[in-house]
Amino acid sequence: MVDRRLLLVGEGNFSFAAALSEVQEPGTSLIATCPQEPTALAGDPVFQENLRRLREQGAEVRFGVDCTQLADTFAEDGCKFDRIYFNFPHCGRKAGVAKNRELLARFFQSCVDVLTERGEVHVALCRGQGGTPADCPRREWHNSWSQNKSFHVEGALNHVFTRSLPFEESHSMICRVRLDDHWLSFSVPEALVGKINRGFLETNSSHPVRTINEKLIAELGKTFSLQRVKCPGLLLPEKGCDSDISWSFDSPSASFWIVPQKEKIPHSELWAGETAYDMEDFLLSFSRLHLQKDPELNWEQETQKTIQSPGKFYLRPSLLLYAQDVIQGPYFLPGSLHILSGPVFRKCLISPFMLPAFHETLFIHGFNKKLSDSCLHLFLEHLKCSLHGLLTQRLPDGPELSHSLTFKPQKNKKDYMICVKPHSFGPDEIVGLVIGSIITSATSQLYKDLDFVFASVNLDLLVMLVWGIPDWRILWTFDERFLDHFVPGKVEPFKTFSLYPPSYVHDVSFWLDEERGFDEVEFHTVARAVSQDMITSIQLLNRFQHPQTGQISLCYRLTYQTCDRALSHQQAIMIQNRFRNEIQQSLHVTVR
Repeated sequence: MVDRRLLLVGEGNFSFAAALSEVQEPGTSLIATCPQEPTALAGDPVFQENLRRLREQGAEVRFGVDCTQLADTFAEDGCKFDRIYFNFPHCGRKAGVAKNRELLARFFQSCVDVLTERGEVHVALCRGQGGTPADCPRREWHNSWSQNKSFHVEGALNHVFTRSLPFEESHSMICRVRLDDHWLSFSVPEALVGKINRGFLETNSSHPVRTINEKLIAELGKTFSLQRVKCPGLLLPEKGCDSDISWSFDSPSASFWIVPQKEKIPHSELWAGETAYDMEDFLLSFSRLHLQKDPELNWEQETQKTIQSPGKFYLRPSLLLYAQDVIQGPYFLPGSLHILSGPVFRKCLISPFMLPAFHETLFIHGFNKKLSDSCLHLFLEHLKCSLHGLLTQRLPDGPELSHSLTFKPQKNKKDYMICVKPHSFGPDEIVGLVIGSIITSATSQLYKDLDFVFASVNLDLLVMLVWGIPDWRILWTFDERFLDHFVPGKVEPFKTFSLYPPSYVHDVSFWLDEERGFDEVEFHTVARAVSQDMITSIQLLNRFQHPQTGQISLCYRLTYQTCDRALSHQQAIMIQNRFRNEIQQSLHVTVR
């Protein structure tokens, strides 16, 4: 039985193929090919010896194979290869860099037809030919490849290529939630397509976000009695928006607003045993808190109005908005640590450590006022120890790596920022927030003898720090290889898919509408949506005010780069053109 198939193209005297065939494990099939016919090599004794070695190992040798037409060569066999090798590709004679690049481009296009889904293409290049930071020295772009003479293999590099996710146009996504005998459906904001209902925290998930969450909860469970609380749905009614709760503590941000549509559920969909999210129960529960602020309002009547006319909603920006509901709920137990986990969403500036969607865990702890200082100190110490344990790791056969963790007190002397200084990259990162009190009068009356503390932890940033992941976008990839990296019970540094992804820089200048103003967070959100998160950086280059009209012009520089897809220069230009059109329509600016 063949477990692995290898293909070698562009062989010269088959010395590499012969050596490789003698170290392969059982179950490996090897086919070595060259573009020449046997007669061209008949007088070479080294070739004859290597041919003998290959046949002794049961390898197959084919002559006259064009590496840019592999589908034609292997069409009848129907073979798919797990690995394809091309060592020191060259067109022959004194071929310039353009011809050799064309050869490689056509070779890669040909590989697509005969490579397995998770196969690899290995290309060995002479020192400097790859043009990546790994080359030393790194040749200039216009420099030619090796000429018609022996290859200088000293300092050569082997470049490994794999399939990327396909580059696709953004498609609209409709999300539906159940409401009695109706559905509420809404269009997912374009910036969040691919980030709704991913199930990373579900029981059957092997995503590192769930792993880190369970580890953190387990550590705190050694000291506190735990109560897990089921997370409500994604939407919150506009009526429930509480501006007194500061959920955004690390950057300028804003909420994603939604206007859902109500549609009747067909009778065929109303079958017994159907499980669907009951939005009515949630709205009733959520309204108890926010409508009690006005004692003249009847929360049941007001909630029914909300249900009958859905109106405006927003995607939850933080689980802190549910804190009061948990405390006032029928199952709240003073002294226990109540835990709520789920994804949250917010508009924010584009940055490697600013996330428009992330997973948050909220810890809620109520304790006796008479023991307030000691209970608060105990909770903070155990939370800090639990986080420190996660952030301290020992590399295989290497030193222990630990990030610097601090709880920075805020001006009110009640709240704390949970800050981490990475040992290898970036400035301090805020991974959480501890709030001493966000209690309403209703809660104060219900629990007169209790004080409360709330701790919010950004699980995605915690994962990035623990595994050394430099880009948050990879956490949301659909590439199945991402989860393959995470072995249960082990924490090893994450190896990125692409070592040197190309980047493209484009500038955009525009005049502002004096009456409408300019929202920079919205500008970044449009860029995020249009590019499908392929823009990694936005920099303000220039602000100009016309001396006569007073009109203001801004110039921004956008950097395009992906972490799991192959992005070409032409695709970056297409996205940039669409972005120029979109900001004119949605932000009412005049592009220059």
